Amino acid sequence: MAEATSTGADDERPDVRHLIDLLEQYLLGEEPSLTGPQLAEHVGIDFEAARQRWRSLGFTEVDDDVAAFTHADEDALRLTEELSSLGFLNPTDEQALIRTLGRSFARLAEWQMGLLAKQIDLEEMSVDEISEIMGRLVPAVESLQSYVWRRHTLAVASRLLLAAEREDTAGHEPAAVEDDGTELVGVGFADIVNYTRTSRTLSRSELTELVDGFEARALEIIIAHGGRIVKTIGDEVLFVADEASELAEIGLELIEERSRDEDFPELRVGLAWGPIVARLGDVLGPVVNIASRLTSTARPGRVLVDKRLAEELETEDRFKLRRVRRTSVKGYRKLEPWSLARAAGEGPDPDQRPSSAGTA
Repeated sequence: MAEATSTGADDERPDVRHLIDLLEQYLLGEEPSLTGPQLAEHVGIDFEAARQRWRSLGFTEVDDDVAAFTHADEDALRLTEELSSLGFLNPTDEQALIRTLGRSFARLAEWQMGLLAKQIDLEEMSVDEISEIMGRLVPAVESLQSYVWRRHTLAVASRLLLAAEREDTAGHEPAAVEDDGTELVGVGFADIVNYTRTSRTLSRSELTELVDGFEARALEIIIAHGGRIVKTIGDEVLFVADEASELAEIGLELIEERSRDEDFPELRVGLAWGPIVARLGDVLGPVVNIASRLTSTARPGRVLVDKRLAEELETEDRFKLRRVRRTSVKGYRKLEPWSLARAAGEGPDPDQRPSSAGTA
């Protein structure tokens, strides 16, 4: 942030507006000098298309005659055109992909700036001191984000290529497919029991520690069994797995974790098996809804699975399945749940462990 130097003495407290201007220059490389129509003209695309992409990214819209854009914005817009020409962006998915990209980075920036705010004291620090922190922080965070993206891209690409290789192997069929060729996947939800009530009694730091601990350990368990976290929503995690047995292991280990660590929250878990629609990092379809409904009806410390997953697991001696009374939930009048536990001698059985949270 070498350009962002104070105009007065080093110990002068920064003016907030001046600081915002300096941040803009540092993060975008220069002061804004282009209007929206000029930006679109430089890139060679229709202005309305450019404006729609700007909106989809979640950025504040400005009047057409306001010079609010820099050459960094021009470069970014040109990159979207390049991706479109390569076929990576198509008219059907373009806006959805851009919206997802904008939302993801908006959330990331919100969290990162919250952390940064704890390090910066506007009452005590000068512009030069703030500049020094930003000058070290921004390149480090930017490099780390790029590395994490590359690592995850490698993992996803490897998984897809290996799956394609298995399908091409003579005499080998995909692990599970529908009659129409749609691949079957396991979907699971894990939900913290009594989260709303518990959160009222915890301090902000205690609540953060609870959620962070839950997410961190859940990630370890899910990844250990070849699963993938789709998203976390505070007290809940949504995950998928390609093998029915691995999905079951994930569900059981998640609820068993409390017996190993008393600080880990008690959970209820719902698992389902079937075809999904994977879109922009999310998963959609009835199987997702069924897993969610099973989670909401499960007793604390229990795993419920749908009939289809129960059928996939019936030959697995390490699991114990018990049919549970049919129940009516939103969208499903006669949902047929099955209780999943470990077979005798295969590990801790939640049915033998009393629950302190009552029943659901």
